Amino acid sequence: MPRSAPSFPVRLGVTLLATALTLAACGEREPTAVEAGATLKAHILKLLKEVNTQNIQITDPGGKDIPCGDGKFKRTFAAIGHGAPPYSQPIYMKDEMRGALGRVANYTSIGVPDLSKPATIADKSARTVLVLDASSMGRYLVSGETECLNQS
Repeated sequence: MPRSAPSFPVRLGVTLLATALTLAACGEREPTAVEAGATLKAHILKLLKEVNTQNIQITDPGGKDIPCGDGKFKRTFAAIGHGAPPYSQPIYMKDEMRGALGRVANYTSIGVPDLSKPATIADKSARTVLVLDASSMGRYLVSGETECLNQS
């Protein structure tokens, strides 16, 4: 007995499903190492501005592709600055940075948050990881790196 062609609703459903899967696969393009490096730098400097950091100094200007295997590369960036009293104790400064993150990007904690230690946070869509610290009185330290990404 010959098979009949699928009905219109079935064909339409299959077409819509295939289109949705194709769009989902193409929807979020992975950034390059250069693009993620620029985002990393922007996020760190914006975070430091959000917490009113004074005398910002770049300690790692980044801008270099660091090989990490399989033809992929990562970028780094770091800066320090000074906080203003009365909340210049490290525990308050770390808490202030965490509070300001929502105004910078969509970062989430990696591991269990502990204000007595540097915080590691990640933005999955930007493919960046930051380390927030305030180890000494009145001094913000923010460093970061991108994930291993294609160069271009």
